[in-house]
Formats: sequence, C-alpha cells, structure tokens
Amino acid sequence: MDRFDAIRLFCRLVERRSFTAAAADLGLPRSTVTEAVKQMEARLGVRLVQRTTRRVAPTPDGEAYYRRCLQIIADVEEAEAAFTGGKPKGQLRIDVFGMLARYFLIPGLPRFLAEYPDIQLHIGEGDRLVDLIAEGVDCVVRAGELRDSSMIARRIALLEEVTCASPDYLARYGTPRTLDDLEGHRMIAFISPVTKSAFPLEFTVGSELRHIMLPATVTVNGGETSHALARLGLGLIQVPRYNIEADLEAGRLVEVLPQHPPSPTPVSMLYPHSRQLSPRLRVFMDWVTKEFAERLPRRAAT
Repeated sequence: MDRFDAIRLFCRLVERRSFTAAAADLGLPRSTVTEAVKQMEARLGVRLVQRTTRRVAPTPDGEAYYRRCLQIIADVEEAEAAFTGGKPKGQLRIDVFGMLARYFLIPGLPRFLAEYPDIQLHIGEGDRLVDLIAEGVDCVVRAGELRDSSMIARRIALLEEVTCASPDYLARYGTPRTLDDLEGHRMIAFISPVTKSAFPLEFTVGSELRHIMLPATVTVNGGETSHALARLGLGLIQVPRYNIEADLEAGRLVEVLPQHPPSPTPVSMLYPHSRQLSPRLRVFMDWVTKEFAERLPRRAAT
C-alpha cells in the first residue's frame, strides 16, 4: 500500500472509530487496515490511535496528523481534477429524509450517475441526528431550522407550506375564512422529536407569526401518516406543498386560509467543519441544489 492510500485509510479509521468499519467502507480485510496503521506509526515514530476493546480514538498526535491528512487528500483530488480534466470519483455517503429523497433526488439520480460514473453513492434514509464523522457520512440533507453549529450548512431551498383538509372534513366542520373561524376545528398534531409536545398550527398575519393550538384528533410523528389521516377527514394539517400537490390538484385535499400561510421550511445540506469540500461532494451539492430548484411546485418557486 502506498503512502497516499495509507493516508486515506487512516482518515477513514479516525472517522469511523473502528478497524472493522473502516475496512468495510474501503473494501479491505481488517488485517490490512491494522497492518497499515502499524507501519504508519513505525515510520512516524508516534502512536496515532489509542485502541480499546470497544473503539479506536486518535491520540493528540493522531488528531493533528488526521487534520493534515484531510488537507492533503483534498489538495491531491483538486490537483488531479484540474490537470487531468477527469471527473470526480470515489465513494460519497449521504443521509436524507425519505420523502425529500423520493420527490427531489431519486427522479434525476440516473442522470447524475451517468455524468459521474466513477462516483459510488450510498444513500442513508432518516431524519434523526447523525454523527457525520463517526458514521462516515459526507453530508446530510435536512428540512427545518438548524440547531447544530458544529457543521457547515448550505441552504438549498425553501419549501412552501400550506394548511389543508379533506372535502369531507370541511363539509362537517365548515371551511374557515378567517383565523377566528378556526374555533371548533380539529387538527392532526405533529409531535416534536425534541420537546415531545405537539406543534401548534402557524399562520402569517402581516409580518408576524401567530400560533394556534387546536384539539388534536390524532397525534403523529411522521409526515406521511399525517397526510394519510388528513385524506380520511380527521383534521387540518400543515405540510409542504410538494408533498400534497397531487392531492390538491385531484381535490382529495383542499387548501384553506391561503392568505395566512405558515412560514416556509428551509432545506439545507450540512457537512463537518473538519472535512474539506471534496470535488465529488461539491458537484453533488451543486446538482442537489439544481434538482430542488427545478422540482419545487410552481407556486413555491415564484
């Protein structure tokens, strides 16, 4: 194994905190990873990692060497792309909420992979907090306001939100024309994963936001579930327009109080401060930004 491959291997080991996980990511036997790190430590004359029965952690020297190695890898990839005219290559691991992936990314993915055939893409699906370094993830796509300042964020879209209900529900409870008309109505409440409490409905009134809590017929913690329950007539929901556009067009759901929309939801891509923006991650982020812009419902994009 040459020194550059060993540097890549060492960086993956530090990020994954496991010889087994690093070996699996790189498609190598665990023994190869172990031997490469031993040789690297012998050559440098320092201990780079501290081994325990459960995990691997970099020593202070190992942490300093890791950060220098990240810069070396980024510089080499940049130089090769510039001088060879070659396209980015290598493995790219992302994590994205399932509905966002299915609507905005999956339809255009064949074109991206045809343009960059040497990028191997792994897509993790979830909406939980991800430790990008420990799990070996290059970036995540997340909707909502960001709370983690330890990552670099790039906003890529704003999702228009709408308030809606089924025709059957509105026939029973009436169609609200003003916010005061919401008295006596019910909602399908979405439970916050952080506070474990229900989110109130949100309405824009002039330049301010007004929050209204209605009695909840059902509480949920999944967007697709609230969508399905709304179609069954169980209450009002507030969701991104892209997710229910087909139901609005078909009349299965009806938008209400459009003059008082909820605030739009930002979508961002995040990656660690400790990582350089590699050529393959850069082209992927540019492509994702373009896909969101092209696939947003027409009213949301204007």
